[in-house]
Amino acid sequence: MNFSTADLYDIYEESLQIARPIFNDYGGKKAFCGPMATVKVFEDNSLVKEALAESGQGKVLIVDGGASLRCALAGDRLARMGQENGWAGLIVYGCIRDSRIIAGMDIGLKALNTNPRKSVKQGRGERDIPLYFADVCFAPGRYVYADSDGIALSSARLELTLGGRD
Repeated sequence: MNFSTADLYDIYEESLQIARPIFNDYGGKKAFCGPMATVKVFEDNSLVKEALAESGQGKVLIVDGGASLRCALAGDRLARMGQENGWAGLIVYGCIRDSRIIAGMDIGLKALNTNPRKSVKQGRGERDIPLYFADVCFAPGRYVYADSDGIALSSARLELTLGGRD
């Protein structure tokens, strides 16, 4: 897959939503895209694990962790599970851990930051609902395109183009 969010913006412009640039890249796959699946949690990664245990079919899991920096919502085990189950990537509005290991995995992963502390496991949260953060709405079934330049959201699947245009 070869695309550039900058080129997608040049082609599709105002039909895209562009997320506020607050995320860091952690996964080995720097460009990833797919239809969105969502979870909303707070310092509890039970639903993240539940989602990644399912067949991803090229989807991107969007995790609204309430921007908490107090614990990680994903680590190398969950990233590997997602990779093995066909998820294209994760975008975590919160922290991850095991970043050095995740950097060598063939999965996309963006998050706010890292924290070695693991989350609790109480099974709390919601799945498959619209999420609002980074000045955009992440909604199940919509499409997300992420690379080193940022995150673009679309209501429909876009034709991917080669990167490199100014």
